[in-house]
Amino acid sequence: MKRKIILITGASSGLGAGLAREFAAKGCHLILCARRLDRLTSLRQELVERFGARVELAELDVTDHMSVFAVFRNVAGALGSIDRIIVNAGIGEGRSIGTGHFELNRRTLETNMIAALAQCEAAVEIFRAQGYGHLVLMSSMSAARGMPRHLTAYAASKAGLAHLAEGIRSELLRTQIRVTTLFPGYIRTELNEGAKRLPFEMDVISGCRALARAIDKEPATACVPAWPWRPIWSLLRHLPLSWVTALQ
Repeated sequence: MKRKIILITGASSGLGAGLAREFAAKGCHLILCARRLDRLTSLRQELVERFGARVELAELDVTDHMSVFAVFRNVAGALGSIDRIIVNAGIGEGRSIGTGHFELNRRTLETNMIAALAQCEAAVEIFRAQGYGHLVLMSSMSAARGMPRHLTAYAASKAGLAHLAEGIRSELLRTQIRVTTLFPGYIRTELNEGAKRLPFEMDVISGCRALARAIDKEPATACVPAWPWRPIWSLLRHLPLSWVTALQ
């Protein structure tokens, strides 16, 4: 099925904005959601000028769970359907556990896991009603194992998201609703622009192009790009924990 109407959360920057550019270039009708409406407005202007895209905007804080349901339902009601919903909104903050940063770590789990649950609930409700759809969840390579220091809460949230996706997928196997979990490798975005350079990292344009290609194939899961991240995923799953810690 050709997915023409696509809703993306967390679309004001990073992977969300990059995916918006990729799907606008394919002629898709986009609904872009984020907290920063000014940045969404600038992005829409760019997409209209570059691609002649049709773009709707919705100001949305995904941690306001009732607003998630309201926005998704309003879009589906106004457009008649939504073909694909990309649950992308998230944050990458965190600190070592037990060092006095509970609120920061809580916010990471709240945004990346509980807010994602609200988005999945709202999305699948719409897809069940219309009888089809494609739900895409943005996990991370860090979901492969428990991670130390600043990555502990983040990795846990992304692992939880992957398990949530698999549970939804298992229930919908015999329907026309597809569920894809993406495990991106290290892609340089605003979220991590201050971090040290790492082997195999990708720029945001190349990374989003690879992500968009993977999304259009609608796999159950995908490490993106497949090389070298699929073998790295397998390696991370089986290495001793002390080795995984030493790699961070």
